[in-house]
This record gives sequence, C-alpha cells and structure tokens, in this order.
Amino acid sequence: MPDLSRMRNDYTLGRLGEADLAATWVEQFDRWFADTVAAEIPEPNAVVVATADADGAPDARIVLMKGYDEVGIVFGTSYASAKGAQLAANPRAALVFPWHALQRQVRITGAVERIGDTASDALWDPRPRGSQLAAAASVQSTVVESRQELEERVRRLDEQTPEGKVPRPAAWGGYRVLPEVVEFWQGGADRLHDRLRFVRDDEEGGGWIVQRLAP
Repeated sequence: MPDLSRMRNDYTLGRLGEADLAATWVEQFDRWFADTVAAEIPEPNAVVVATADADGAPDARIVLMKGYDEVGIVFGTSYASAKGAQLAANPRAALVFPWHALQRQVRITGAVERIGDTASDALWDPRPRGSQLAAAASVQSTVVESRQELEERVRRLDEQTPEGKVPRPAAWGGYRVLPEVVEFWQGGADRLHDRLRFVRDDEEGGGWIVQRLAP
C-alpha cells in the first residue's frame, strides 16, 4: 500500500477573497462553472448528491447536473431509485461539485422538490436513444440476476419502440435542490483554504448573507 500520509498536493492555483465574490451565489457559481468548462475538466456537471432515508441513514452517489438558475440545481433520475425513495421520505439533499483540477469545490444544501412533467420531458427528450432505453428498461437500484437480463430488457424495449425517441417513463423525472447554503471552497497553500458561503437569511425576507469559514 502506498504511504497515504504523504499522498497530498499543495494548493497554489488561486485565492478567493470577499472582494472577488460575485453579488449572488448563482453568479459566483456561473463564473466557476464557466472556468471548469474552459479548463476542459471531464464532466464538469458531475455532482455528488447525498440524501438520507427516514431514519437518517446517509447515502451518496454522482449524477449529472442538467440545469441551474437562481432557484436551484436540477438533475434527473428514477423516482423509484434509492435516492428517489429517500427524497420522498426526507426531501433534503447535500451536493458537492468536486473540481479538483482547479483546486475548488462547491457545496450546496437545501430542500428538494420535483420539477413537474413538462420540465421533466425537457430533461428526457435530449437524451440519446440508448440512454433512454437503458433508463426505461431498468428499475434503478433493484436487484437483477445478471447483466444479460438487463440487456434483454433493453433489446425488447428497442424492438417495441423502433422509431425515434423512447417515451419518458412515468417513474422518471427531475428534481430541483433549493439552496439554503452555498459554499465556495478554494484550496490554499499550507491548507489555509478560502471558504466563503452564502446563507439564506429567512429573517431578512429570504435574502442572503456571506460568511467566511475557517479552513
């Protein structure tokens, strides 16, 4: 096993000061997301989504963000999946965008809501046919006997829908995470990181305050 105590990089790519911060969390997110795209980071919209069930047991996985605005962060999945069941029981989530190549991460926590059929169709329709077949044929997170069983389900569905796009299953749709806290983390030399976060202040009519956190 490699010596894990020595497995670390120093963070020297940048700083994040209050004067550098955009006026709103979504403007700051937009700046940083544009940087990840310009840096050609693979799948810059990949985000860790952490949920918990009714008993508080945590779970996490990576999905692809499919939209964002001042209201929140959107992704699509099966409502019948493990995360779908967890969000039904406990509609809150934590997100992490791990942009290691830029020595940055963005952390978001908040309530979660479904986005509705029309918006879910807008997420489903651009998916490649193969991805639509896989999602429609698979009951996500359930136990299957073999990969061959999955491939056979996809084959049968492909035969049943020979033309064009596959209809969106009723059990597949979008979720929106409604940010309450958004933290922008920039790695710093000697682990003196910059951590600035926007926190929704419900006492001020839903406005936002900015706080600096110790690293």
